[in-house]
Amino acid sequence: MSRRNKLRRRPRRKISGRSFLFTLLAIIALVGLGVGFLLFETEKPIARLGHEIEFLGNSAKVSFQIQDKRSGIRSIRVTIDQKDSSHELYTTGFQRKAWLANAGPAEHTDSFVFDSKRTQAKEGKAELVITVRDFSLNGMLMGNETISRFPVIIDTKPPKITARHTQRYIRPGGSGIVIYNLSEPSDKHGVHLNNNFFQGSPFPGKDNTFISYIAMPWNAKELVAPQIVAVDQAGNQGKSIFSIVMKKVRDKTDKINVSDGFLNQKIPEFEEYHPEMSGSNLEKYIFVNNEVRQKNADTIKAICSKTESERLWHDRFLRMPGASRAGYADQRTYYYKGKAIDQQVHLGMDIASTASVAIKAANTGKVVYTDYLGIYGNMIILDHGQGLFSLYSHLSRIDTTIDTLVEKGSIIGHSGATGMAGGDHLHFSMLIHGVFATPVEWWDQHWVDVNIQNVLQDKLL
Repeated sequence: MSRRNKLRRRPRRKISGRSFLFTLLAIIALVGLGVGFLLFETEKPIARLGHEIEFLGNSAKVSFQIQDKRSGIRSIRVTIDQKDSSHELYTTGFQRKAWLANAGPAEHTDSFVFDSKRTQAKEGKAELVITVRDFSLNGMLMGNETISRFPVIIDTKPPKITARHTQRYIRPGGSGIVIYNLSEPSDKHGVHLNNNFFQGSPFPGKDNTFISYIAMPWNAKELVAPQIVAVDQAGNQGKSIFSIVMKKVRDKTDKINVSDGFLNQKIPEFEEYHPEMSGSNLEKYIFVNNEVRQKNADTIKAICSKTESERLWHDRFLRMPGASRAGYADQRTYYYKGKAIDQQVHLGMDIASTASVAIKAANTGKVVYTDYLGIYGNMIILDHGQGLFSLYSHLSRIDTTIDTLVEKGSIIGHSGATGMAGGDHLHFSMLIHGVFATPVEWWDQHWVDVNIQNVLQDKLL
């Protein structure tokens, strides 16, 4: 009986052994399939440009992004192809770091400078071609390959600029216009003058003709590189140098006495908006007159960096009735108890009438700022189009809102003494693309006619 039981158990051992063998082989096969799946993965790399490129000029920066999250990036090659020619622009490769996964980097971002002379690329259509291989053993052990083609246009010729009219005379703080033609569409064009750029706007009724309003800074001692510039879509820059005669103006000085009464009156107002101030009232005043003033100037410059492309204004700008209290470009020295403590320049006209008098829009324009701003107090800025702005400050009340198109002569606020003001008055400024200019010219119909209206009418014929 015992022997029979033993004989019955032996076949079970053989079946158990076979199962183990089959299981082992199955595991080996699955592991092999897994390893093969990893080594021979078929997912192709992804290639993208860092930014959309339509044109390539003489010199252009090209950035790209490569991605392969399976086996990793093996090699990258970038060429510029035109018909039967191909020029290599960029190439790089990576050493294998592993076998089963992440053999190369999963991502790679880089850039290079396209040089048309070095590549001898010709004008016209071309293709930026990015060829990428990964570390897969697929494709006869060469890896998965991605070839991405990006159509571009090679354009190495700068736009041609023809000056139609340039301002003949200008003085520090003065304004004027420049009219010019462009041979091709340009993203950025206008006038460079004394380290300032004055963007051009379309000239009404004339194709490829533009007008740029310009201004000389109050402290200009000489003309610096007056020229019309244009940058086309490929980044090529054309320029046209023009001559202009600068007339001198006499310096104007002013003396401002700062009293304790004034400090006690104004410092609490400034503390409300600038809690970062510290020290005595005098130290806080100097902080406002310098640090806050500079921040205010930066804010105004930023506001005036965007403008309506169409002209909104007409004829001269209105001057508020009243007595002049301070002039444009007055170079002020501030005194406290007989001692000079600061120096600043007044970039506007102060006009006083009666308290809380109605303030009217000097010309038709779009409201682009209505808020409290440091030394200016409650302030309004109007955009009159094509880079021309007017500024109204120290207001007691603001009676308009952002984006409102206000007509010339309409009430927009009331005068006051907010900000760095010792009494009720209006501070009025004119700005050309963020450069403060004297309002006196813009108040004068004869100046407007001679320097702008008559020129525009002549160029429209």
